[in-house]
Amino acid sequence: MFDIEKTLSDFGLTPEKYEELLKDCSDKVHKVKDIDWSEISEKYNVGWNGDSIRKAQQPILLGGTFVSEYYKWKESQNKNKDDDEYLKELDIKKRELQKERNKLQTEKLEYNKWLREEARDEMILESITNAISNLKPLNIPKYIEPYTDSRAYLLVFGDVHYGIEFQLKDLFGNVINEYSPEIFEKRMWDLYNQIIYLIDKEDIDELHIWDLGDGIQGILRLNSQLMKLRYGIIDSSILYANFLAEWLNELSRYVRIKFQMVIDSNHNQLRICNAPKNAFPEENMSKSMLVLIKERLKNNSNITIIENPTGMNYGMMTDCNILGIHGEVKNLSNAINEFSRTYGIQLDYLVGAHCHHLSQKETGIRSEVLSIRSIIGVDPYALSLNKTSDAGASLFVFDRLKGKTCEYSLKLN
Repeated sequence: MFDIEKTLSDFGLTPEKYEELLKDCSDKVHKVKDIDWSEISEKYNVGWNGDSIRKAQQPILLGGTFVSEYYKWKESQNKNKDDDEYLKELDIKKRELQKERNKLQTEKLEYNKWLREEARDEMILESITNAISNLKPLNIPKYIEPYTDSRAYLLVFGDVHYGIEFQLKDLFGNVINEYSPEIFEKRMWDLYNQIIYLIDKEDIDELHIWDLGDGIQGILRLNSQLMKLRYGIIDSSILYANFLAEWLNELSRYVRIKFQMVIDSNHNQLRICNAPKNAFPEENMSKSMLVLIKERLKNNSNITIIENPTGMNYGMMTDCNILGIHGEVKNLSNAINEFSRTYGIQLDYLVGAHCHHLSQKETGIRSEVLSIRSIIGVDPYALSLNKTSDAGASLFVFDRLKGKTCEYSLKLN
């Protein structure tokens, strides 16, 4: 047996060149070409002697056995090459098929995701619709005629965290703070009574009321919060919104109300599948709560519900531009300037919640940033950070010439 590749290599030939050599030799023998053996030898640099070839002393490359073995070797090479090409084609087809399968799987996953989102939205809507249909109609108060006032009044509250219940004690077993849905309602009726007193004292004709978010507890920390929640997210939202509607309705017997609710707040967000905050900005229970409140109060002509397209609270009270946010920002003083630049308006006052404690800082002439107390008061998380504060809300008085002139700090038991 010949080592075909080695033999050709020894003569400096490739298979292609070798086959050209055989053709030239055949053309020489059959007189197709007028060429000498020495010319063939020189052309392919194989070192043949023309006299030897004429004397029938054939070189190895022209021997019948070698030529026969060469073509057998070539056939086997072509067969292997064909097999390789076939396998490559199969591999390409396999990859294309897998790609199509992946496309179908991705499309199926997206379709199922869309179905889940649709089902979830429908479930929430159905729950709210059923809840509204089962509620007793409100006893709507008589219409209150408006009159001109040079002052504006803004009642602000936030961080209700409805649905959670706990009891915090000090070193001697005394209760620092206790909270539950029932305690929330008692605090809101306490706030109601304090507001009624101020309406009479200040002769308030119209009262702006802002809810600054975190109306429900939500589920941010599954391990630490789930066991302390009395109600689920949907039930908490419905119960809180319905109570707030009834509370506003009762208060509207004494004053005309312009109500706003901050839409985006961290606890009201639906963090689906343990997603990080702001992963689903449109999935927020505040929207559902506002739907219920609007439906309950739609026949009350003493209450106007205002929805700002940004999801924040905004109002011009006397000549003051006031913005209300939940307050989850690093620095309120910087935030008022940033919001002013973003929306192209000079904001005079920025009011926020979230921090659960009362503070205010002057940022310019007739310009302040205001942080309000929470309805919940000190909670387990705040206590773990050694931070305590009173439960409460604030009522601000704005004068047409002097801006904010008074703040009623309304502490709640």
